[in-house]
Amino acid sequence: MSIVLWVVAGVLAASFLSAGALKLSQPRDSLARSGQGWVEDFSAGQVRAIGAVELLAAAGLILPAVLGIAPFLVPVAATGVVLLMLGATLTHARRSEPSAMGVTVVLATMAVFLAWGRFGPYPF
Repeated sequence: MSIVLWVVAGVLAASFLSAGALKLSQPRDSLARSGQGWVEDFSAGQVRAIGAVELLAAAGLILPAVLGIAPFLVPVAATGVVLLMLGATLTHARRSEPSAMGVTVVLATMAVFLAWGRFGPYPF
């Protein structure tokens, strides 16, 4: 089961690393044109802050365990991802974007699984 949890953590980290890097490297208008219409509801600073939080989440899902420094932070980061995805789901629901909601629900479900596994029966 530990391998499954590592894979889930890796997939989540890769997803948030790429999403966060995109939000930090692209202007808000470019993100909106590329299909991320939700950015129209947020200022450029807020979009960058979301990107920074996503990068921190990616780091928090992997680095504490890999480095062996405070590995209890992995399930804490996973819990943060759940909260982040709850906000994203609500934003997409408000905008009537069901396909985007599906992605956020899947990511949240993966993060719940990771938090359960690492807080519970399969800690490091």
